Amino acid sequence: MKRIFVFATMLTLLSVPALAAKNSRNISVSTAVKAGSTELTPGDYNVTWTGSAPNVEVTITKNRKVVVTLPAKLVEESNKNEGLNINSEGGVEILQAIRLSKVTLVLENSASSENKAPSGR
Repeated sequence: MKRIFVFATMLTLLSVPALAAKNSRNISVSTAVKAGSTELTPGDYNVTWTGSAPNVEVTITKNRKVVVTLPAKLVEESNKNEGLNINSEGGVEILQAIRLSKVTLVLENSASSENKAPSGR
């Protein structure tokens, strides 16, 4: 009985990273943008989302350190062009959405994001 428990525990631990990778992607930010109240400097980031669609929580990390966590809407759609939707508001670049191959994460980081159509970058 103890062996079965140990085997089941090992199997569970080995499958957790595989499940986490499903909701995780790498993105590249080419210019400084704001995500919520946090500025993302140019560089490579990891985006992870948790929760039940359509309401999810997006965590953006850099070098395994959390930079910002924001609520978002997950829209299941096929995107030929992956990338970031950014709007300029008062001279500040605001990250509105992250387009991935099979989903778009629409960030809820400002009231104005609901009123404006995001432009692609």
